[in-house]
Formats: sequence, structure tokens, C-alpha cells
Amino acid sequence: MVVVGEDYNLHPSSFIYMAIQSPSLVPLQSLQAPKDVSLSEIEAELAKIWQSYSAASDDGTTLSATRAATFTLVVYEPEETQQLLAALRFYTGPIDGIGGPRTEAAIRAAQANLGMRLDGKASPALLEKLREAVAKQKGAIATDTGNGSSSYALDAAGAGIADAIATQNPCRIISLFPVAGDDEGVTAQVSAYCPINKRSRNSLVCGEYIMLKGTERALERVATMVSSLVMGELPSILWWKATPSTDQDLFDRLSKTCTAVAVDSSYFMTDPEGDLLKVAHLIQSQVQVSDLNWRRLAAWQELTAEAFDAPERRAAIREVDRVVIDYEKGNSTQALMFLGWLASRLGWEPVSRSKEDDIYELQRIHLTAADGREIEAELAAIPTGDTGEVTGDLVSLKLTSTNLDADCCTVLCSETTGCMRMEAGGGAQTCRINQVTPLDDQKAETLLGEQLQRLGQDVLFEESLAITAKILAIAV
Repeated sequence: MVVVGEDYNLHPSSFIYMAIQSPSLVPLQSLQAPKDVSLSEIEAELAKIWQSYSAASDDGTTLSATRAATFTLVVYEPEETQQLLAALRFYTGPIDGIGGPRTEAAIRAAQANLGMRLDGKASPALLEKLREAVAKQKGAIATDTGNGSSSYALDAAGAGIADAIATQNPCRIISLFPVAGDDEGVTAQVSAYCPINKRSRNSLVCGEYIMLKGTERALERVATMVSSLVMGELPSILWWKATPSTDQDLFDRLSKTCTAVAVDSSYFMTDPEGDLLKVAHLIQSQVQVSDLNWRRLAAWQELTAEAFDAPERRAAIREVDRVVIDYEKGNSTQALMFLGWLASRLGWEPVSRSKEDDIYELQRIHLTAADGREIEAELAAIPTGDTGEVTGDLVSLKLTSTNLDADCCTVLCSETTGCMRMEAGGGAQTCRINQVTPLDDQKAETLLGEQLQRLGQDVLFEESLAITAKILAIAV
């Protein structure tokens, strides 16, 4: 049976999901519990799906579907928002750890039901309420929100739109969900979802979802099986949605199995600096790592370089010796990586660092240029009412010089926040000022989908992070 959420006679660029199930397998069907599921069981259940849809019917009532032999994406999902939403019937999509329109719409539905502000974002407060709701109904399925509408009604807004990664990159996705409690073995759920294009509606190239759930210890026990599920000689990416650490056996093994590791340093909330230093150490140990948060700096980097493109200003960049970077309070990784990028391009070496315990959490970093000039950088955390999608986004920056004759003063600021603090510092009227337009979508899943289109080593990122690591290694 092929289940279609809505009519697939859409614009050629439109996609929807098709859930494919074999006659004996319901998508997201638990294979075995409580003992660990085996590799052969997973492969057997996947084989049933593809055998059932190996060819289209003559009358066109069924479609042919083949698995995408592209790459493997292993996702480590350390929090249970999607699982709880599914348990309460707010969410009916794949439990894959990947956000998207379906997940966001389900969160909004849950927030409406729970009397919370509707922002479509997961939060500790939402998690707590979802856990309470699941515990209260003791496994019963909620069928009504209490206001006369279906608990899943708002998810319909995203039901016809595929998640960013699966839409653009059909592949095998292996999601790992660590859970608390006693070790009762590892269970598995499998399904296949297909982005459909109008021009190729009779032949689908589909991605596979394999979800493994168990305690951290149990998942470590089946790490060899996970490695075996990674497809042959094809590329494989580990999306580690937590702090990466080689001290964690599961991460250590998977980072060595996969071709590359993707992280998002905007997730580093407890110890952003320490966690960013761990990423740098991974790169030093020859692990290919990409940070999705680095991609968010692209517009800032491009406009900074553009400010000194004019022939009359090219030499002025060498006169810069004062740098001020403001970022949204809560995560300093973007600010640190931007300074690392600037220093790596201009040949600056960090020599000292100090911190102040004030509202702005000021950091002062001193560096030296190749010609012996001293450079001072100031990083300030700006309190904001709404952090938006990402915590720690850059707010503004200013490049100046103690040489008053140098034409190098440059101010960049976010369109959403402006340059109030930079202008209050004086001298802004003599500076070149530009506003930075943020990326259209800074969500991690969207950035990862784009990253998957250009797999490979990012030398600029690695060189920049190497300088950032030197800064972080300085004792304060």
C-alpha cells in the first residue's frame, strides 16, 4: 500500500512524503524487545519493503520504488521531543531526529493544547509538559486536544512538505535515540519515505529510516551493528546533535566509522568554549568535521572582505588593530570563530586573554601581527529579549585602528538589531557601515542539507578554528 498525504500532481519543484509499507510491516514498527535487535532482522524488514515495490503495476495504481544508493546519515538525537509528540499523537511523521515543518507544526499543536506560547520551538519547559502528559495518560493515545479539534490538526500545515534533508538528499538515515532508565535492550523501527517529483511520479528514489532506541550503554553495545548498517563504500556522515567527545565510546567509534562528522556549535550551551575546543582537537586528530554554525557566519565574512575590496582600501586592512564583536548572549562560539577567521586571514597570533564578570561577559583578547603590531579584540554578550532560531548570533562588529589616518573603520550590524552600541561608541560617522542580511533559513537541518551537496574538507574552517583553539587554550 502506498499512502499519499495529498494529491501529488504538484509543481515540479514540490515534494511530499510517501510512506511505504510492506504487507507484513507497518512503518515505524518495533521489531523486537527487550533484547537487542539484530542486523539480520533489520535488513530482512527493509528487504520486504523494497521487494513489495520493485516494479510499478500495469494499471498505474502502484508505483515502483528503489532505495537511494547515495550516502548514509547517522543522527545522534539526545533529546526526546519528537518521541513525546508522537506518543501524544501531535506528530505522525518519522521518528528520525530531524526537525522540519512537520515537527514544527506538531510543536505548535502541542503548545496550543498545553496553553503555551506558540513559537514552534522545542524548549525545556515544553519537554517537561510533554513528559507530564505522557505519564498522566499512562501510554493511552490522546485523540482530542480538549478544544474540539484533532490534536494533530496543525501538523497538516507541514504534512505535504518533506523535511529539508530527506527532500534534497534521499539516503539511508540511521537515528540513535538514547533513553534514560534500565537497560532493556535496543529496539528498532524502520520505514521508507520518498520525495515525489511530478515528472517522475511512476519511479521513486526513496530514503530509508532506521531508528535505534535504547540506553546509552545499550547503544554502545550495538555500535558494531550501526557501523555495519552504514552503506558500503559510499560516503557516510555522523550528525552528532550533542557535545562531541572521544571519551564517549559511541561517538569515538562512529566518528572513526563515518567519512565526516557534522556538529552545530549553537547547541553548545553548557560550556560553549570547552566544546568548541573539543571540535578543534577532533580536527587535529584527522577527523573531518564541519560545524553548521560556521555556515551562519558566511554573510558577515563576505561583507567584511567586500569592505576592503576597493583598491583605495586594500592596504588599509593591515592597519586594523581594534576589533569589537557583539553577539547574542548565551553562546560565544560564533564570535570566537569569526575572530579566528579574521586572525587567520591577517596573520595574527593570540598572546593573552582576560574576562570580566559583568552583564556583557566581556572578553579582551590580545594578538600580535607578523610585523609586531599589537591588536586588541573585545567580545561582548548582548542581552536580547528573543534569541530567535539560534542562540549566539552575531549582532554587530567594528574594525578600527589606533592610526587615525588609516581609512579602515568598518561597522557591520544585523538588520534585526542595528548598530546602536557601535554608534554610541563614537566615530561611527567616519566608518563604512553596512547591514548584514542573515541567511534565509539558519535551521540546522537546512544547513546540513546544503552541506551534504558539497561534501569535502573545508580548509578555511579548519585554519580559522585552529586560531580559535589557540585563543581558547589561553588560561584566564
